[in-house]
Amino acid sequence: MREIRLPGEPPVSVTLKRSARARRLSLRVSRLDGRVTLSMPQRLPQAEAIAFVEEKQDWIRKHLAGRSPDRVPVFGAHLPFLGRELMIVPGQGRRAQVMDGALQVPGGPESVAAKVRAFLRLEAQMRLREASDRYAEALGVGYGRITLRDPRSRWGSCTSQGNLMYSWRLVMAPPEVLDYVAAHEMAHRLEMNHSERFWAHVARICPGHKAHRDWLHSEGERLHGWRFETD
Repeated sequence: MREIRLPGEPPVSVTLKRSARARRLSLRVSRLDGRVTLSMPQRLPQAEAIAFVEEKQDWIRKHLAGRSPDRVPVFGAHLPFLGRELMIVPGQGRRAQVMDGALQVPGGPESVAAKVRAFLRLEAQMRLREASDRYAEALGVGYGRITLRDPRSRWGSCTSQGNLMYSWRLVMAPPEVLDYVAAHEMAHRLEMNHSERFWAHVARICPGHKAHRDWLHSEGERLHGWRFETD
């Protein structure tokens, strides 16, 4: 892969990505993080790809302008946590903590983003493990290890060995939405597909799961709009 920069204010970075499956040039602007990617056939001359990007720069800037601006956790900002908004305020101690209806973060402004991220990951680990244990018991299954990551395209996954991956950003969503993702992945311990049997397992342990799934489809992009300095 190679990255080129389009001049202007602001400059725009475009990643050129060769793909064996690409049959033509395909330009994509991510709605989640604003990354611009040009997929191109393996044997296409790079000069042609660059010329294509330059020709489409008005289109690229139009789509970037249509994105909601990224948000950064700073003092005074309102951060989603378990489906509610917490104001980030200065605090005492070593770690961020919820007190008096706010998220109190110790230290100076330069460390707020990293400490908020650490707080969210710790809370997500605790709550996702509890939910996984609860649904594993309900289904009569076990599971392997739990890994927290920050993927852009999925909220969770389950391997055939029973290892689970969750997005730690789920702790920013309402608790019932976090629970739904845990139920969804645990149901894969019985069905490694999305068949009718799979959804029957999900419905049995997580009534109302369709509404929680719809919430992720409509609101999940907002959670990805938060940027943390250690991401």
